[in-house]
Amino acid sequence: MGQKMSSEPLTRSEVFGQLRRELYGEEQWLFRDGLLPDDTYFVGFARSNLTVQDIKTACLPHMKVTDEESESLSAFFSKNSYLRGRYDDDSSFDQLNAHLSSLPGGADANRLFYLALPPTVYHHVSTNIRGHCMGGKGWNRVIVEKPFGRDLQSSQELSAHLSSLFTEDQIYRIDHYLGKEMVQNLMVLRFGNRIFGPIWNRNSVACVVLTFKEPFGTQGRGGYFDDFGIIRDVMQNHLLQMLCLVAMEKPPSTSPDDVRDEKVKVLKCIAPVTVSDVVLGQYVGDPEGEGHSKMGYLDDPTVPEGSCTPTFATAVLYVQNERWDGVPFILRCGKALNERKAEVRLQFTDVPGDIFNERCQRNELVVRVQPDEAIYLKMMTKRPGVYFSPEETELDLTYRSRYKNVKLPDAYERLILDVFCGNQMHFVRSDELREAWRIFTPLLHQIEAEKTHPIPYTYGSRGPNEADELVKRVGFRYEGTYKWVQPHTT
Repeated sequence: MGQKMSSEPLTRSEVFGQLRRELYGEEQWLFRDGLLPDDTYFVGFARSNLTVQDIKTACLPHMKVTDEESESLSAFFSKNSYLRGRYDDDSSFDQLNAHLSSLPGGADANRLFYLALPPTVYHHVSTNIRGHCMGGKGWNRVIVEKPFGRDLQSSQELSAHLSSLFTEDQIYRIDHYLGKEMVQNLMVLRFGNRIFGPIWNRNSVACVVLTFKEPFGTQGRGGYFDDFGIIRDVMQNHLLQMLCLVAMEKPPSTSPDDVRDEKVKVLKCIAPVTVSDVVLGQYVGDPEGEGHSKMGYLDDPTVPEGSCTPTFATAVLYVQNERWDGVPFILRCGKALNERKAEVRLQFTDVPGDIFNERCQRNELVVRVQPDEAIYLKMMTKRPGVYFSPEETELDLTYRSRYKNVKLPDAYERLILDVFCGNQMHFVRSDELREAWRIFTPLLHQIEAEKTHPIPYTYGSRGPNEADELVKRVGFRYEGTYKWVQPHTT
């Protein structure tokens, strides 16, 4: 497990490419709840000309602070400071180090550096941190945000650069989906319950569907998104990490390296995805819609004219090992779709020896990651009353109903606390990253070289019909007879 949190003073240096309001909110929650060491200080560093008051003013509308928490909020911001400097300037980092050393604990304090930066400046910043800002006695840890490169080569170059400066146990590659409650629950669900073990394999599972849907488009952020596209933004990281947790073997323990070893084994069993197993889409405006829904991706003024960047993708992967051979893992993600949803869905095979005249639907185990966290099992029961016919229903564990007074921490809040504690279980290791890029790089290079045109789909729809045809062809059965309804939670 992770190291016990040190009682040494902790100087946290955050390096911002832009003001990250959500990070200040999560730090404030950790501070408010007493989950950080008492002598924790927060230092912002960027090129912008800002003050702590500027930061506070920008963050307050997003921090969900009650009147009762105003004193705690003031105490939090009293421990904040900000320095302006250049990322490629040695003297700026000397000034940053002098400031860090002037705080309680001085040069001996633990130091945590959060690089919320565009990849173009990672090299300068990481080199300057290593050369000018490392603490002497306490630990030094660096959080790196995705994208971890654009393809296998650029990712390996970045990993090689970081490993030349820091040890692997100092590097925390953060994928916030690994901090979500239901994603972390997958291991307990699988390995803490006897009933799932015998059926969690190719003998009982027909297919696995991992879904990420957003009901909004790029809305002015298209310039940033266009550099990456939906495969790099969601599929290669969030969905592939969830696939690993579904498909991995039981680790010897819950130690970070034991868990990550098993995830890497899964990735090594997946061949690079081919164009024939992929459907790409790009949303167009809905003429009958309202507001943003009237605008297509190419109508976003920040998107280059004629862009072929996909905003939707469905891909079919196969884990070629004894447990999963032949079972399709369907990854679906997109923007401007009909709902906000992220989930893992295991669809089981048909009951052999049907005696109900094909009136039974396939069982499905669904882990709903967001919104409205839930686990439910779609199953057949007898229709109530004098009838003797099967009816589809569910066994339902909806968190807001079962755990009424429990506040689930935000993903970043969880993960930042893990870094403080030295627990790397929910962070991406360099060999995981390499295997993930190996799976998707050939596809990305091909569609970009050929300028493959994505299939248009209407804003607010389920995506291209061709995607439904692909998943049907590989074995997923969609009956359309049942929809999960969130139970009454009051």
